[in-house]
Amino acid sequence: MADDCLFCKIARKEIPSAEVYSDDEFFAFRDINPAAPSHVLVIPRKHIARISDASEEDAALLGRMLLAANKVAGIEGITESGFRYVISCNKDGGQLIFHIHLHILGGRELGWPPG
Repeated sequence: MADDCLFCKIARKEIPSAEVYSDDEFFAFRDINPAAPSHVLVIPRKHIARISDASEEDAALLGRMLLAANKVAGIEGITESGFRYVISCNKDGGQLIFHIHLHILGGRELGWPPG
C-alpha cells in the first residue's frame, strides 16, 4: 500500500467509507458519486496505480479481483438482473484516483455505448 494514496487509506480504514466487502486482498465500498443504484468500487490492497501498470506477477491477483467483484454483485443482489464492470485507465479513460479499481454498476438497465 502507498502511504499517500486515497484508496490505500480507505482500505486501511484511515478514511471512512461505506464498506460492502473486505478480505485479505480486496476492499469494496460504495462510490461517493454513484452512477447507478448499485455502484461499488473493488480495489486490491496492493497498490497498483493503473491497470496498464499491472505485470505478469499481478495476473492471478487481477483474476481474483473479478471473483471478489462477483461476490459483491451477489451481495448487492444484482447477479440475476445484470451488471457492468468498468476499469478506467489514465485521464482520457476517466481515471480520477490512481489506484486500480473496478466499478460494479447495476440496479437498472445500463445503456450502450457507455461513454
